[in-house]
Amino acid sequence: MKRRDLQDKPDSSRRRFLTQSAAAGGIAAAYLSFPKKSFAFNGETLKIGLVGCGGRGTGAAAQAIAADKNVVLTAMADAFEDRLKSSLETLKGQGGERIHVDPEHCFVGFNAYQKVIDSGVDVVLLATPPGFRPQHLKACLDAGKHVFCEKPVAVDAPGVRSVLAMAEEFKKKKLALVSGLCWRYSAAERATFQQIHDGAIGKLVAIHSTYLTGPIWNKPRQPEWSDMEYQMRNWYYYSWLSGDHIVEQAVHSIDKMAWAMNGELPIKAVSVGGRQQRTGPEFGHIFDHFSVTYDYASGAKGFHQCRQQQGCANETKDYIFGTKGSCEIEGSRRIHAIRGETEWHYSGTHNNMYQNEHDELFASIRRGEPINDGIWMSNSTMMAILGRMTAYTGQSIAWEQAMNSKEDLMPPKMEWKVTLGEPAVAVPGMTRFV
Repeated sequence: MKRRDLQDKPDSSRRRFLTQSAAAGGIAAAYLSFPKKSFAFNGETLKIGLVGCGGRGTGAAAQAIAADKNVVLTAMADAFEDRLKSSLETLKGQGGERIHVDPEHCFVGFNAYQKVIDSGVDVVLLATPPGFRPQHLKACLDAGKHVFCEKPVAVDAPGVRSVLAMAEEFKKKKLALVSGLCWRYSAAERATFQQIHDGAIGKLVAIHSTYLTGPIWNKPRQPEWSDMEYQMRNWYYYSWLSGDHIVEQAVHSIDKMAWAMNGELPIKAVSVGGRQQRTGPEFGHIFDHFSVTYDYASGAKGFHQCRQQQGCANETKDYIFGTKGSCEIEGSRRIHAIRGETEWHYSGTHNNMYQNEHDELFASIRRGEPINDGIWMSNSTMMAILGRMTAYTGQSIAWEQAMNSKEDLMPPKMEWKVTLGEPAVAVPGMTRFV
């Protein structure tokens, strides 16, 4: 399917949105109720715009504001006005005088992202469902904006290929492109992987990572919701929006595997996966468990397991084995240990990696040396997509084969009233690789 430009929701113009919101005590009325701001704009002020006002986007905006004393939030966009309103109210309570989002800079609809970009901001925070990421990144690149880009960068190979090409253009234009793969910004993880790269455990022979966790939210369908609104409200359960949970969530663990391998890409992968608990239509068509084996030309093997099931043991750990020892990482419990010929335990400070992403982003912009995470964040996303591809099809798939896939998951039309229907659940051995 060919990618199409997104269109505004017909009945969600800014004027209608503000009128309805004010009448119901919404965004416009809420904005007017706040005291006059005292922040003084100056030549050092960087204006940021938020695209995607869910929990992660709201958090990213708060962290961006905290990263630099001369950063202000001036524009916001979301597909849904209720989410924008909630995010704005939260940020008003947290950011005070540095929230400068007036009613004319609250944008709703499918093309709201472009209105934020065109509003005069310097930095754009992209935190929508990842299916939209390549299109939004392209708009930021064309407009010359610095970007904080939540993970993953795409949900299919055409999307990854486009982001890889854009990464080079971001470099040429000296624009920052910082990834939401936050473990790369953890002091403890940085020190641990540096030990590995310096040879503390010898040549890597195997990596085993787990992201075993419980189920996530689900929003019951409302009578007035179209297929498009229902799927977007429940975006996690549709691969065109999330990429499945191996791509949206477990990509963190897969990225650490890529990090340990110091950028070496797998040559192929084979997987198993399926649905055991989440079998009802309210869970869309994604799987609830995966187990992937990645093969490397060096002879190393990567093993990844992820699960979103209730009542099961949870674990998020990384085990890295080399010819001279092994490494165990469990970031949530602050375990970073190397055993073997070298005995090492991380004993330094534990920073807030979510905050550090933004601290380093804005510091790099100020220095005139913008960070560019584009290549590795794209490759880690593709590794996760490869894992999904092999599980859905039941086939062993080579890296180059996956990278050249023509499977474009985006719907042919992005309209609120379009009939989408329920996507078929993949059946290994029957679902074809495209």
